[in-house]
Amino acid sequence: MSYIEVIIESVLLLLCPLALHLLYTIYKNNLSIEEKDLGFEIAIISSLYFVLRYGTCCYNDYPIILFDIPLLICYYKRKMSLAVFISLILIIYETLFLGINPLFLALEYSSYLIVYSLLVRRKLKPINVVNYFIIIKSFMLSLAVFWFISPERSYSSNLFYIFTIIITLYFVTNIIISIFAKGETIVELHNDLQNIEKEKELRRSLFKVTHEIKNPIAVCKGYLDMIDVNDKKKVRKYVPIIKDEITRTLILMDDFLDYTKIKIEKEEMDIVMLLEDLEDYLKDLFKKNGIKSEFNLPAEDIYIEADYNRLKQVFINLLKNAVEAKDASKKENKIKISLESDNSFMKIIIEDNGVGMDKDVLNKVSDMFFTTKKKGSGLGVSLSKEIIEQHEGSFVYNSVKGEGTRVIVTLPRGEFVA
Repeated sequence: MSYIEVIIESVLLLLCPLALHLLYTIYKNNLSIEEKDLGFEIAIISSLYFVLRYGTCCYNDYPIILFDIPLLICYYKRKMSLAVFISLILIIYETLFLGINPLFLALEYSSYLIVYSLLVRRKLKPINVVNYFIIIKSFMLSLAVFWFISPERSYSSNLFYIFTIIITLYFVTNIIISIFAKGETIVELHNDLQNIEKEKELRRSLFKVTHEIKNPIAVCKGYLDMIDVNDKKKVRKYVPIIKDEITRTLILMDDFLDYTKIKIEKEEMDIVMLLEDLEDYLKDLFKKNGIKSEFNLPAEDIYIEADYNRLKQVFINLLKNAVEAKDASKKENKIKISLESDNSFMKIIIEDNGVGMDKDVLNKVSDMFFTTKKKGSGLGVSLSKEIIEQHEGSFVYNSVKGEGTRVIVTLPRGEFVA
Protein backbone atom coordinates (compact mmCIF):
# COMPACT_ATOMS: atom_id res chain seq x y z
CA MET A 1 0.00 0.00 0.00
CA SER A 2 1.41 3.41 -1.00
CA TYR A 3 1.86 6.32 1.40
CA ILE A 4 -1.06 8.21 -0.21
CA GLU A 5 -3.32 5.17 0.23
CA VAL A 6 -2.32 4.92 3.88
CA ILE A 7 -3.26 8.56 4.43
CA ILE A 8 -6.61 8.24 2.64
CA GLU A 9 -7.41 5.11 4.66
CA SER A 10 -6.68 6.93 7.92
CA VAL A 11 -8.74 9.99 6.90
CA LEU A 12 -11.77 7.81 6.11
CA LEU A 13 -11.46 5.94 9.40
CA LEU A 14 -11.27 9.25 11.27
CA LEU A 15 -14.14 10.93 9.43
CA CYS A 16 -16.72 8.12 9.43
CA PRO A 17 -17.71 8.30 13.14
CA LEU A 18 -17.76 12.12 13.01
CA ALA A 19 -20.02 12.05 9.95
CA LEU A 20 -22.37 9.60 11.68
CA HIS A 21 -22.46 11.90 14.71
CA LEU A 22 -23.50 14.86 12.53
CA LEU A 23 -26.15 12.80 10.73
CA TYR A 24 -27.57 11.65 14.07
CA THR A 25 -27.63 15.27 15.27
CA ILE A 26 -29.65 16.23 12.20
CA TYR A 27 -32.02 13.27 12.66
CA LYS A 28 -32.51 14.06 16.36
CA ASN A 29 -32.70 17.82 16.07
CA ASN A 30 -33.97 18.37 19.63
CA LEU A 31 -30.97 16.92 21.42
CA SER A 32 -29.91 18.54 24.68
CA ILE A 33 -26.35 19.86 25.12
CA GLU A 34 -25.45 16.84 27.25
CA GLU A 35 -26.70 14.46 24.55
CA LYS A 36 -24.75 16.33 21.85
CA ASP A 37 -21.58 16.27 23.98
CA LEU A 38 -22.00 12.53 24.62
CA GLY A 39 -22.47 11.91 20.89
CA PHE A 40 -19.33 13.90 20.08
CA GLU A 41 -17.31 12.01 22.72
CA ILE A 42 -18.45 8.65 21.33
CA ALA A 43 -17.59 9.78 17.78
CA ILE A 44 -14.08 10.95 18.74
CA ILE A 45 -13.27 7.83 20.75
CA SER A 46 -14.60 5.69 17.88
CA SER A 47 -12.40 7.60 15.40
CA LEU A 48 -9.37 6.98 17.60
CA TYR A 49 -10.22 3.29 17.99
CA PHE A 50 -10.75 2.74 14.25
CA VAL A 51 -7.52 4.45 13.21
CA LEU A 52 -5.51 2.54 15.86
CA ARG A 53 -7.20 -0.81 15.27
CA TYR A 54 -7.74 -0.84 11.51
CA GLY A 55 -5.44 1.86 10.16
CA THR A 56 -1.96 1.14 8.84
CA CYS A 57 0.34 1.90 11.77
CA CYS A 58 3.60 2.22 9.85
CA TYR A 59 4.92 2.93 6.36
CA ASN A 60 8.45 1.64 5.60
CA ASP A 61 8.85 1.00 9.36
CA TYR A 62 8.11 4.66 10.15
CA PRO A 63 4.96 5.28 12.29
CA ILE A 64 2.06 7.21 10.75
CA ILE A 65 1.02 9.56 13.56
CA LEU A 66 -2.39 10.61 12.28
CA PHE A 67 -3.81 9.02 15.43
CA ASP A 68 -3.01 12.37 17.11
CA ILE A 69 -5.77 14.06 15.08
CA PRO A 70 -8.67 13.07 17.42
CA LEU A 71 -6.71 14.73 20.23
CA LEU A 72 -6.29 17.93 18.19
CA ILE A 73 -10.02 17.92 17.40
CA CYS A 74 -10.73 17.72 21.14
CA TYR A 75 -8.63 20.83 21.73
CA TYR A 76 -10.30 22.50 18.75
CA LYS A 77 -13.70 21.82 20.35
CA ARG A 78 -12.39 22.78 23.83
CA LYS A 79 -13.10 19.39 25.35
CA MET A 80 -10.43 19.34 28.04
CA SER A 81 -11.53 16.20 29.93
CA LEU A 82 -11.81 14.19 26.73
CA ALA A 83 -8.41 15.49 25.57
CA VAL A 84 -6.78 14.26 28.80
CA PHE A 85 -8.44 10.84 28.42
CA ILE A 86 -7.27 10.47 24.81
CA SER A 87 -3.77 11.63 25.79
CA LEU A 88 -3.56 8.75 28.30
CA ILE A 89 -4.67 6.25 25.63
CA LEU A 90 -2.05 7.55 23.18
CA ILE A 91 0.71 7.40 25.82
CA ILE A 92 -0.12 3.74 26.50
CA TYR A 93 -0.38 2.91 22.78
CA GLU A 94 2.89 4.57 21.77
CA THR A 95 4.71 3.01 24.72
CA LEU A 96 3.53 -0.53 23.92
CA PHE A 97 3.60 -0.50 20.10
CA LEU A 98 6.16 2.15 19.14
CA GLY A 99 8.62 1.64 22.00
CA ILE A 100 8.75 5.31 23.03
CA ASN A 101 9.66 6.19 26.61
CA PRO A 102 6.44 6.87 28.61
CA LEU A 103 8.06 9.76 30.51
CA PHE A 104 8.93 11.42 27.20
CA LEU A 105 5.33 10.94 26.03
CA ALA A 106 3.96 12.29 29.31
CA LEU A 107 6.11 15.41 28.78
CA GLU A 108 4.83 15.81 25.22
CA TYR A 109 1.13 15.49 25.99
CA SER A 110 1.43 17.59 29.14
CA SER A 111 2.99 20.31 26.97
CA TYR A 112 -0.14 20.33 24.79
CA LEU A 113 -2.33 20.79 27.86
CA ILE A 114 -0.20 23.60 29.30
CA VAL A 115 0.08 25.44 25.99
CA TYR A 116 -3.67 25.08 25.44
CA SER A 117 -4.41 26.67 28.82
CA LEU A 118 -2.06 29.58 28.09
CA LEU A 119 -3.32 30.19 24.55
CA VAL A 120 -6.99 30.02 25.51
CA ARG A 121 -6.42 32.83 28.02
CA ARG A 122 -5.03 34.91 25.14
CA LYS A 123 -8.32 34.34 23.31
CA LEU A 124 -6.71 32.71 20.28
CA LYS A 125 -9.06 31.00 17.84
CA PRO A 126 -9.19 27.20 18.26
CA ILE A 127 -7.72 26.53 14.79
CA ASN A 128 -4.70 28.68 15.69
CA VAL A 129 -4.27 26.66 18.90
CA VAL A 130 -4.15 23.49 16.77
CA ASN A 131 -1.44 25.00 14.60
CA TYR A 132 0.63 25.77 17.70
CA PHE A 133 0.27 22.12 18.73
CA ILE A 134 1.62 20.98 15.38
CA ILE A 135 4.69 23.15 15.96
CA ILE A 136 5.19 21.45 19.34
CA LYS A 137 4.64 18.07 17.67
CA SER A 138 7.37 18.86 15.13
CA PHE A 139 9.89 19.43 17.91
CA MET A 140 8.83 16.41 20.01
CA LEU A 141 8.68 14.14 16.94
CA SER A 142 12.22 15.12 16.01
CA LEU A 143 13.46 14.07 19.45
CA ALA A 144 11.41 10.84 19.36
CA VAL A 145 12.70 9.85 15.92
CA PHE A 146 16.40 10.33 16.73
CA TRP A 147 16.17 8.89 20.27
CA PHE A 148 13.53 6.14 20.17
CA ILE A 149 11.96 5.37 16.78
CA SER A 150 14.90 4.98 14.40
CA PRO A 151 18.21 6.18 15.89
CA GLU A 152 20.12 3.77 13.61
CA ARG A 153 18.91 5.35 10.35
CA SER A 154 20.67 8.14 8.52
CA TYR A 155 20.17 11.75 9.45
CA SER A 156 18.76 12.60 6.02
CA SER A 157 16.22 9.72 6.10
CA ASN A 158 14.95 10.72 9.52
CA LEU A 159 14.81 14.38 8.55
CA PHE A 160 12.83 13.56 5.40
CA TYR A 161 10.40 11.46 7.46
CA ILE A 162 9.90 14.24 10.02
CA PHE A 163 9.26 16.83 7.31
CA THR A 164 6.85 14.55 5.43
CA ILE A 165 4.82 13.48 8.44
CA ILE A 166 4.50 17.04 9.85
CA ILE A 167 3.34 18.43 6.50
CA THR A 168 0.89 15.54 6.22
CA LEU A 169 -0.34 16.03 9.79
CA TYR A 170 -0.82 19.77 9.23
CA PHE A 171 -2.83 19.45 6.02
CA VAL A 172 -4.85 16.37 7.05
CA THR A 173 -5.74 17.91 10.44
CA ASN A 174 -6.89 21.16 8.85
CA ILE A 175 -8.84 19.28 6.17
CA ILE A 176 -10.63 17.08 8.72
CA ILE A 177 -11.38 20.03 11.01
CA SER A 178 -12.61 22.05 8.03
CA ILE A 179 -14.90 19.21 6.90
CA PHE A 180 -16.19 18.72 10.44
CA ALA A 181 -16.76 22.48 10.91
CA LYS A 182 -18.62 22.67 7.57
CA GLY A 183 -20.69 19.70 8.69
CA GLU A 184 -21.60 21.45 11.95
CA THR A 185 -22.55 24.56 9.97
CA ILE A 186 -24.83 22.46 7.77
CA VAL A 187 -26.40 20.88 10.87
CA GLU A 188 -26.98 24.33 12.37
CA LEU A 189 -28.48 25.57 9.10
CA HIS A 190 -30.74 22.51 9.00
CA ASN A 191 -31.88 23.20 12.57
CA ASP A 192 -32.53 26.85 11.69
CA LEU A 193 -34.66 25.73 8.74
CA GLN A 194 -36.52 23.38 11.06
CA ASN A 195 -37.18 26.30 13.41
CA ILE A 196 -38.49 28.35 10.47
CA GLU A 197 -40.83 25.49 9.60
CA LYS A 198 -42.00 25.41 13.22
CA GLU A 199 -42.66 29.14 13.03
CA LYS A 200 -44.68 28.63 9.85
CA GLU A 201 -46.64 25.89 11.59
CA LEU A 202 -47.27 28.25 14.49
CA ARG A 203 -48.55 30.89 12.08
CA ARG A 204 -50.84 28.34 10.45
CA SER A 205 -52.09 27.35 13.89
CA LEU A 206 -52.70 31.00 14.69
CA PHE A 207 -54.79 31.39 11.55
CA LYS A 208 -56.73 28.24 12.42
CA VAL A 209 -57.40 29.45 15.96
CA THR A 210 -58.41 32.87 14.62
CA HIS A 211 -60.89 31.16 12.29
CA GLU A 212 -62.22 28.96 15.10
CA ILE A 213 -62.64 31.94 17.43
CA LYS A 214 -64.32 33.97 14.72
CA ASN A 215 -67.14 31.43 14.39
CA PRO A 216 -68.49 31.56 17.98
CA ILE A 217 -68.04 35.34 18.08
CA ALA A 218 -70.07 35.60 14.86
CA VAL A 219 -72.74 33.39 16.42
CA CYS A 220 -72.84 35.58 19.52
CA LYS A 221 -73.15 38.70 17.39
CA GLY A 222 -75.96 37.15 15.36
CA TYR A 223 -78.02 36.26 18.44
CA LEU A 224 -77.31 39.63 20.04
CA ASP A 225 -78.62 41.30 16.91
CA MET A 226 -81.78 39.21 17.05
CA ILE A 227 -82.39 39.40 20.79
CA ASP A 228 -85.11 41.61 22.12
CA VAL A 229 -84.75 42.46 25.80
CA ASN A 230 -88.50 42.89 26.05
CA ASP A 231 -89.11 39.38 24.71
CA LYS A 232 -88.37 37.16 27.72
CA LYS A 233 -88.88 34.00 25.68
CA LYS A 234 -86.10 34.93 23.25
CA VAL A 235 -83.84 36.10 26.09
CA ARG A 236 -84.20 32.71 27.87
CA LYS A 237 -83.50 30.94 24.58
CA TYR A 238 -80.60 33.02 23.25
CA VAL A 239 -78.62 33.88 26.41
CA PRO A 240 -77.60 30.23 27.16
CA ILE A 241 -76.48 29.84 23.52
CA ILE A 242 -74.38 33.03 23.73
CA LYS A 243 -72.92 31.85 27.06
CA ASP A 244 -71.96 28.46 25.57
CA GLU A 245 -70.28 30.13 22.58
CA ILE A 246 -68.29 32.45 24.83
CA THR A 247 -67.22 29.46 26.95
CA ARG A 248 -66.07 27.64 23.78
CA THR A 249 -64.07 30.70 22.75
CA LEU A 250 -62.31 30.83 26.13
CA ILE A 251 -61.43 27.12 25.88
CA LEU A 252 -59.94 27.68 22.43
CA MET A 253 -57.87 30.59 23.74
CA ASP A 254 -56.59 28.54 26.69
CA ASP A 255 -55.56 25.70 24.37
CA PHE A 256 -53.71 28.13 22.11
CA LEU A 257 -51.91 29.78 25.04
CA ASP A 258 -50.74 26.39 26.30
CA TYR A 259 -49.46 25.58 22.80
CA THR A 260 -47.53 28.82 22.34
CA LYS A 261 -46.03 29.08 25.83
CA ILE A 262 -42.23 29.11 25.72
CA LYS A 263 -40.74 26.07 27.44
CA ILE A 264 -37.35 26.35 29.16
CA GLU A 265 -35.10 23.32 29.72
CA LYS A 266 -32.31 24.33 32.07
CA GLU A 267 -28.98 22.53 32.32
CA GLU A 268 -25.41 23.36 33.27
CA MET A 269 -23.76 25.52 30.58
CA ASP A 270 -20.80 27.86 30.10
CA ILE A 271 -22.09 31.34 29.23
CA VAL A 272 -18.61 32.46 28.07
CA MET A 273 -18.43 29.61 25.55
CA LEU A 274 -21.90 30.51 24.26
CA LEU A 275 -20.83 34.11 23.59
CA GLU A 276 -17.56 32.96 21.99
CA ASP A 277 -19.51 30.61 19.71
CA LEU A 278 -21.76 33.52 18.73
CA GLU A 279 -18.71 35.62 17.89
CA ASP A 280 -17.63 32.98 15.38
CA TYR A 281 -21.19 32.30 14.20
CA LEU A 282 -21.98 35.96 13.40
CA LYS A 283 -18.60 37.14 12.13
CA ASP A 284 -19.70 36.87 8.48
CA LEU A 285 -22.83 38.92 9.25
CA PHE A 286 -20.72 41.64 10.90
CA LYS A 287 -18.26 41.64 8.01
CA LYS A 288 -21.00 41.77 5.37
CA ASN A 289 -22.53 44.85 7.03
CA GLY A 290 -19.19 46.59 7.60
CA ILE A 291 -19.51 46.43 11.39
CA LYS A 292 -16.57 46.14 13.76
CA SER A 293 -17.40 43.75 16.60
CA GLU A 294 -15.64 43.64 19.95
CA PHE A 295 -16.20 40.76 22.38
CA ASN A 296 -14.78 41.56 25.84
CA LEU A 297 -15.15 38.26 27.67
CA PRO A 298 -13.38 36.86 30.77
CA ALA A 299 -10.76 34.15 30.35
CA GLU A 300 -12.33 31.80 32.89
CA ASP A 301 -15.42 29.66 32.33
CA ILE A 302 -18.65 30.83 33.98
CA TYR A 303 -21.24 28.10 34.50
CA ILE A 304 -24.92 28.77 35.04
CA GLU A 305 -28.15 26.77 35.05
CA ALA A 306 -29.90 27.83 31.84
CA ASP A 307 -31.35 26.76 28.47
CA TYR A 308 -28.44 27.05 26.01
CA ASN A 309 -30.55 27.12 22.85
CA ARG A 310 -33.04 29.65 24.21
CA LEU A 311 -30.27 32.01 25.35
CA LYS A 312 -28.57 31.61 21.99
CA GLN A 313 -31.86 32.58 20.36
CA VAL A 314 -32.02 35.71 22.56
CA PHE A 315 -28.47 36.92 21.85
CA ILE A 316 -28.68 36.22 18.11
CA ASN A 317 -31.85 38.29 18.01
CA LEU A 318 -30.27 41.16 19.97
CA LEU A 319 -27.10 41.16 17.86
CA LYS A 320 -29.05 41.06 14.59
CA ASN A 321 -31.14 43.98 15.82
CA ALA A 322 -27.90 45.85 16.55
CA VAL A 323 -26.63 45.09 13.04
CA GLU A 324 -29.88 46.28 11.47
CA ALA A 325 -29.70 49.50 13.51
CA LYS A 326 -26.37 50.58 11.98
CA ASP A 327 -26.04 54.23 11.00
CA ALA A 328 -24.91 54.57 7.38
CA SER A 329 -23.87 58.18 7.98
CA LYS A 330 -21.15 57.18 10.46
CA LYS A 331 -17.62 56.33 9.36
CA GLU A 332 -17.44 53.25 11.54
CA ASN A 333 -20.24 51.14 12.99
CA LYS A 334 -19.38 49.17 16.12
CA ILE A 335 -20.98 46.51 18.27
CA LYS A 336 -19.45 45.79 21.66
CA ILE A 337 -20.34 42.74 23.75
CA SER A 338 -19.06 42.48 27.31
CA LEU A 339 -19.73 40.35 30.36
CA GLU A 340 -19.65 41.57 33.95
CA SER A 341 -20.06 39.20 36.87
CA ASP A 342 -20.25 39.14 40.65
CA ASN A 343 -21.10 36.44 43.17
CA SER A 344 -24.83 36.49 42.47
CA PHE A 345 -25.48 37.87 38.99
CA MET A 346 -23.89 38.40 35.61
CA LYS A 347 -24.60 41.08 33.07
CA ILE A 348 -24.25 40.60 29.33
CA ILE A 349 -24.06 44.06 27.76
CA ILE A 350 -24.56 44.66 24.05
CA GLU A 351 -23.80 48.18 22.82
CA ASP A 352 -23.94 49.69 19.34
CA ASN A 353 -23.40 53.17 17.90
CA GLY A 354 -26.29 52.86 15.45
CA VAL A 355 -29.31 55.05 14.82
CA GLY A 356 -30.68 54.64 18.34
CA MET A 357 -34.30 55.11 19.45
CA ASP A 358 -36.33 58.04 20.72
CA LYS A 359 -38.32 57.80 23.97
CA ASP A 360 -41.59 56.78 22.30
CA VAL A 361 -40.00 53.84 20.47
CA LEU A 362 -37.93 52.89 23.52
CA ASN A 363 -41.06 52.68 25.69
CA LYS A 364 -42.72 50.32 23.21
CA VAL A 365 -39.70 48.24 22.16
CA SER A 366 -40.69 45.27 24.36
CA ASP A 367 -44.36 45.30 23.37
CA MET A 368 -45.55 42.30 21.38
CA PHE A 369 -46.17 43.04 17.68
CA PHE A 370 -44.55 46.50 17.92
CA THR A 371 -41.90 47.00 15.22
CA THR A 372 -40.25 49.80 13.25
CA LYS A 373 -39.12 47.42 10.49
CA LYS A 374 -41.01 47.14 7.22
CA LYS A 375 -40.99 43.35 7.35
CA GLY A 376 -40.68 42.87 11.10
CA SER A 377 -43.06 40.73 13.16
CA GLY A 378 -42.69 42.67 16.41
CA LEU A 379 -42.12 39.41 18.32
CA GLY A 380 -38.31 39.18 18.65
CA VAL A 381 -37.73 41.53 21.58
CA SER A 382 -40.89 40.52 23.48
CA LEU A 383 -40.06 36.80 23.16
CA SER A 384 -36.44 37.44 24.15
CA LYS A 385 -37.62 39.31 27.23
CA GLU A 386 -39.95 36.45 28.14
CA ILE A 387 -37.11 33.92 27.82
CA ILE A 388 -34.84 35.98 30.09
CA GLU A 389 -37.61 36.44 32.65
CA GLN A 390 -38.20 32.67 32.70
CA HIS A 391 -34.52 32.39 33.63
CA GLU A 392 -35.30 34.72 36.59
CA GLY A 393 -33.30 37.45 34.91
CA SER A 394 -34.01 40.95 33.63
CA PHE A 395 -33.88 42.67 30.27
CA VAL A 396 -33.28 46.44 29.97
CA TYR A 397 -32.96 48.73 26.93
CA ASN A 398 -31.21 52.12 27.04
CA SER A 399 -31.00 54.20 23.87
CA VAL A 400 -30.44 57.72 22.58
CA LYS A 401 -31.62 58.77 19.14
CA GLY A 402 -28.61 59.22 16.82
CA GLU A 403 -26.09 57.86 19.34
CA GLY A 404 -26.82 54.16 19.75
CA THR A 405 -28.42 51.51 21.92
CA ARG A 406 -27.38 49.55 25.00
CA VAL A 407 -29.07 46.31 26.07
CA ILE A 408 -28.33 44.85 29.51
CA VAL A 409 -29.30 41.22 30.09
CA THR A 410 -28.96 40.16 33.74
CA LEU A 411 -28.93 36.47 34.70
CA PRO A 412 -28.52 34.77 38.09
CA ARG A 413 -25.30 32.81 38.60
CA GLY A 414 -26.96 30.26 40.89
CA GLU A 415 -25.14 27.35 42.50
CA PHE A 416 -22.21 27.32 40.05
CA VAL A 417 -20.40 30.28 41.62
CA ALA A 418 -16.75 29.37 42.15
